[in-house]
Amino acid sequence: MRWGSAAKAVLKTGPDREVVAVYPYRSACPGSVWRGLITGAREQLTFAGYTNYFLWLDQPNLAVVLRKKARAGVRVRFLLGDPESEVTRRREAVERTALTVSTRIRITLEHLERLAGVEGIEARRSQAEQHVALSVFRFDDQMLVTPHLAYLVGHDSPLLHLRRLQDDGMFDRFAAHVETLWDEARAEQG
Repeated sequence: MRWGSAAKAVLKTGPDREVVAVYPYRSACPGSVWRGLITGAREQLTFAGYTNYFLWLDQPNLAVVLRKKARAGVRVRFLLGDPESEVTRRREAVERTALTVSTRIRITLEHLERLAGVEGIEARRSQAEQHVALSVFRFDDQMLVTPHLAYLVGHDSPLLHLRRLQDDGMFDRFAAHVETLWDEARAEQG
């Protein structure tokens, strides 16, 4: 094998170069990856999962960390589904789990209520069908993306870890998707 072939085997040079890691299940991504991305963010944290429920279970003292981040000037945004929407009811019929989608959203809303009034932390509710099928979690120039597979809950769907390295790459495309959903969503009171 020539040097050029060997280098190409380990260096990403094509359109997938923004892919840091791929996990067959969101639950297979180590909690330390999530924690490192959350604590390492200096400008923005965007949690655009439909329920964001698992974050409160998997990340110890998340509210404390988010409060500190916001006070340090990091913009913290939560985009979640509307527990009363038709989209949520349809997703519950698909998942058929005891811990319903609307319950998981309400648990996140309860946690966010405790952060109400902290400058820099915002929350909005989405009723978009496009939101329930894709969760995007942004940490400055890195993100974790979960495309939800039919009939599976989020932790059973795959996860992509991306790092922004180019204009109009995968990172930018997912970021634009979230911005569109954010702009169309309803702000939470608080």
